[in-house]
Amino acid sequence: MPHLAIEYSAGLTARADMKSTCEALYDAMLRAGIFPKAGIRIRAYQADVAIVGDALPQNDFMAMTLSVGAGRSTEDLRAAGDLIFAAAQDALSGPLATTHFALSLEIRVINPDLSWKDTPIHTRLSGQT
Repeated sequence: MPHLAIEYSAGLTARADMKSTCEALYDAMLRAGIFPKAGIRIRAYQADVAIVGDALPQNDFMAMTLSVGAGRSTEDLRAAGDLIFAAAQDALSGPLATTHFALSLEIRVINPDLSWKDTPIHTRLSGQT
């Protein structure tokens, strides 16, 4: 279970290709080497209403939250986070070159006692890398 949820401001769609950004993030998650392919999920949601910073209409944001199952070391998660954040920075270099964009990533470790799953995709993809 590495699930990357992305929330972004509506204005970002005019400044960045969100599909290719998500594909770059997916590739980074695979390169990290600690996430099973079958568990990777990337979901991006546009915020219909957003007030960012000083409320200028040209301000945009992209906030990423990576939820992962327990059992990985902080060092491994930090290295994976570094790869994912760098991929986001690269994909969003245009907006980041302005003073009207905010990018963030947070990693959350899920308590296995409080998490339920039924994912036949894991069975289908078992053994694949």
